[in-house]
Amino acid sequence: MAWKSSVIMQMGRFLLLVILFLPREMTSSVLTVNGKTENYILDTTPGSQASLICAVQNHTREEELLWYREEGRVDLKSGNKINSSSVCVSSISENDNGISFTCRLGRDQSVSISVVLNVTFPPLLSGNDFQTVEEGSNVKLVCNVKANPQAQMMWYKNSSLLDLEKSRHQIQQTSESFQLSITKVEKSDNGTYSCIAKSSLKMESLDFHLIVKDKTVGVPIEPIIAACVVIFLTLCFGLIARRKKIMKLCMKDKDPHSETAL
Repeated sequence: MAWKSSVIMQMGRFLLLVILFLPREMTSSVLTVNGKTENYILDTTPGSQASLICAVQNHTREEELLWYREEGRVDLKSGNKINSSSVCVSSISENDNGISFTCRLGRDQSVSISVVLNVTFPPLLSGNDFQTVEEGSNVKLVCNVKANPQAQMMWYKNSSLLDLEKSRHQIQQTSESFQLSITKVEKSDNGTYSCIAKSSLKMESLDFHLIVKDKTVGVPIEPIIAACVVIFLTLCFGLIARRKKIMKLCMKDKDPHSETAL
């Protein structure tokens, strides 16, 4: 019985040690960015800057922090890594829209928190604004567009909403472009086409000038080549025929002189 009670006491002490020390050892560190404990979206505008401060919560020792911009590691100064670390995103531009910044725990990078930049800006339009095409050919007007929030797109012709002909007009829109394709261009297609982008921030437009010129009458190369071949062969046959006649005349002239009197 004494032996059993001793074993029970030892097991009790062991369980007590587990109860005392397990919470400290198993408590996982929590990361925050600007006081937030979950991934979030940061609204901003071009030309502004943002300061992101990552801190470790519930830590029992010094923890190294790492920052990533998308998949690339951000270089940090030696004094900006332990328990608290900050990065400053300056001169924010339209190209930073959707870019993520992630703070990770050095010893366990599965512990992380991310911030995604939401850069709002009015529509930005660009494209080849002057094209000259021949009547009967195909043409494509490509209006490159960047906007956040996304803009509503329209095509105008000579200041009026373009009347689309299903047989000749086709519109294609992607996240980065708004295209107008015209097949078998006619003289009536000549004019100024406007790419209109309308968002909640602003409306922008870009003009495309389309000039339709007369169709060039091409020189029929194949018939000319065929005619040249015929002429060349005719000349060759003519020279050959003349050569035979000349040789006969030479033979006739030569025969009288070849006879000598005895």
